[in-house]
Order: sequence, then structure tokens, then C-alpha cells
Amino acid sequence: MRHITRVLALVCAALVGASAPAAAQGILSKLGSKAKQRVDATANQAMDSALSRAANAVVCAITDNACMAKAKATGKPIKVTDASGKPVSSADSAAAISAAVAQAAQAAQPALDSAGNNDAASPAGPPANTVLVNYDFVPGDRVIYAEDFSSDNIGDFPKRMELVQGNFEVAKWNGAPFLRATTPGRVMIPLPEVLPPQFTFEMDFTCGSGWDGGIEFADPDHEPAGVSTIQMSPGSGGVAGPIKSQMSLPVDAVRPVTHVAVMVDNLYVKAYLNGVRVANVPKATLGRTKGIWLTVTASAESPAYIGNIRVAEGGKPLYDALAASGHVATHGILFDVGSNRIRPESAPTLKTISDMLTAHQELKLTIEGHTDNVGSAPSNLTLSEQRAAAVKAYLVTTDHIDAARLATKGFGSTKPVAPNTTPEGRQDNRRVELVKM
Repeated sequence: MRHITRVLALVCAALVGASAPAAAQGILSKLGSKAKQRVDATANQAMDSALSRAANAVVCAITDNACMAKAKATGKPIKVTDASGKPVSSADSAAAISAAVAQAAQAAQPALDSAGNNDAASPAGPPANTVLVNYDFVPGDRVIYAEDFSSDNIGDFPKRMELVQGNFEVAKWNGAPFLRATTPGRVMIPLPEVLPPQFTFEMDFTCGSGWDGGIEFADPDHEPAGVSTIQMSPGSGGVAGPIKSQMSLPVDAVRPVTHVAVMVDNLYVKAYLNGVRVANVPKATLGRTKGIWLTVTASAESPAYIGNIRVAEGGKPLYDALAASGHVATHGILFDVGSNRIRPESAPTLKTISDMLTAHQELKLTIEGHTDNVGSAPSNLTLSEQRAAAVKAYLVTTDHIDAARLATKGFGSTKPVAPNTTPEGRQDNRRVELVKM
């Protein structure tokens, strides 16, 4: 328009200099008419384009970061609205979309500097600021036993465990229920079935007055000779038995609460403390029974604490399970509490997914987020959507998987696979599922 105005001014000056007002008016009239036609055409084209974009726009509430990040990732236009459904200003819309994209990118990176427990299917996991060393732990996908002591009364011995010896009680510690020991002692976890050939064990543990604790998968008072034990302490741990494999933790991995993880594949045993692999034994005889025995050393002045226990059967390779049924649940993707921020110990599971997608280029997946029924239904639904979007963002950003091969959907607590009345059921329900498209 500036160019047209400049041309009109020059023509006007030339005609005035020639003393031809009538001619000037005729030419100006024609030029003005053509200019108006060009402006009108441009405006109409812009209007048509805007209407087309608006018709195809994804409508997202200003608080729905997952919706905005997903639409942005797929290149779709976004219409941002307030809580009542009215469009917000362009400035507020741009700011909201920018913040949602930034949050998704942040969630795609391992949370190496975050704090707090996770809110997924496994126990608390290694501290979020621990440097993971040889951490290839992938939790089993079928929960056999889970206990967080939330259904026990403070001061009581837990209903779902057996006392072998010593003094134990459920106590509130650091804002969460734990099993506390105030003397040296041993408890037994009764299992509903004999441990399978492939299984994983996890728990959080704090040593008391002694130097260590132990985990045994066969009755230590009647076990045959040569059965191995998982040993743990604040600074070291591993497998003790006929074949010993132990290691001290790096200084930056020592924490007041030690996360213990054991992965067993027939005779092959790997043990981890706070995200550091401390034992790697190809032939270790752990035994298989319907119980797990936990031994601690403690005193009234220096109690020991046990919490967030999870025992699960290891499943089929991911692609085999997916090919067999068209969907597979994963329990190794962990998040901070009430957040879509992925925790670092999720890396082995995420790598398994990206390796599968790389090996099978024809494969397209819908990533589904699911929660248990703890909390409100709307917040669970939003959280599940945000977590599914975060997993996609991780795979696209970190592992360079084509975004067009991945869709996301959150279901909150609407699709439980087990009753929410037991710890095992709630852990089964807190999951990320992969579904073939």
C-alpha cells in the first residue's frame, strides 16, 4: 500500500506541474480504482486464509498444555480459549503456546535435577539427581506383590507381612508410611505364588545401627547350602553367596534412603543401589519360593526403614507382546509426583521402545497414559494426557523418532486393568500403554 501511495503522489505532482487538473483527476480515479481492487483482493485472500486456518484449528483451553504442545508438534493451527470457551487475546495465546512447547521439550529430557518421589507404577526409584551407572533395570510388567503401608494403622505391624523376629511397626517418616525396625530383626513377605524364572524386586531402604541389610528369596533358616543373598548398605551392596559380586557406590550416589532394585532372569542376577549397578552375576542361585525375607540391623536410637516394595514378573520382549495382542503395558516410565516430568531411571524402558520403533519402521503407536483412581477424575485425566505427550516428546526429541508415527491419548482412571482396592491393582493401573495403530 505504501508503494501504491508513493506512485499516486508522484503522478499527482507531475500532473499538477503540467497544469492539467482534469486529466489528473481521470488518471487518479483509474489508479485509485485499480489500487482499491488490489487491496480488496489481498484482504479477501488473507480473510479466506484466516478462515481456513480457523476452521482447521485445534481448540485448546489455555490451561491445557498437552493439547497445545501436541497440536504444535503436528503443525496444526491452535485456537486458545479461556475456561468458558471464549478466545483469548493473541498475546495471551502466543504466550500460552510458547510455554506449553517449552514444557514439553523440558519433559522430554531426563529429570536429572528434580526432586521428590515418582507417581508411577514402581517404588520411588533412584534419587533424581543421581548419576546412573550401567543402569539397565527394566521393572517387570505383572505385579505379584506391592506394599506401601498406606492401608496399615500407624503403630501396627503390617497386615500383609509376617514377623520372624524383632520389633517392627508402621511409622510415618518423611511424610510417608514406612515399616520401621527398632531392633535387629527379620520379616517375611508372603507371596501369592512361587517366584517365576524372570522377576524384579524393588524397595526403598534405610539402614539402622548396623552396617547392612539383606534380601533372601529362600527361607534363610532352612535354605540349602549355596543360596545367594542380596546385600545392601548405605554405601555398597551386591550379591553374596558362592559367587560374590559387590561394589561401593560413588560418593554422589550415597543417599539417606537407598533404592534397591534386583533384576533376575533365571540364574542371571543384576542388583542396583540408587541407580548404580553393584552386581552382575550370570550364574547366581537365589532360590524360588512363595516368600521373600528381609533382614535389618537397627536400634531404638537408629531405626531401619523399609518402604515402597514391588515384586513383578518379567514379561515377553516388548515387540513380541505388542505383536501378540496389539498393545502392551510398560511400568518402567516413571514421573515426578503429580507431574509429566520423566525421571532418569525411565531411560532403559524408553530406549527399548525407541529401539523397537527403529527396528520396525512400519510400526506406528498410540501412547496411552493411565492412572489409578487416587485423586480427582479430571486431574487424573489431564495428568495422563500430559504424561503420554511427554513420552512422545522424549522419543521425538531425544531418539529422533518421526512424530507422525506416534499419537497420544490420556484415559485417566477410566480403564483400570485391576481393582483399585489393593496396592497391586493400583500399581497395575498406573501405566503407559503402547497400542498399534
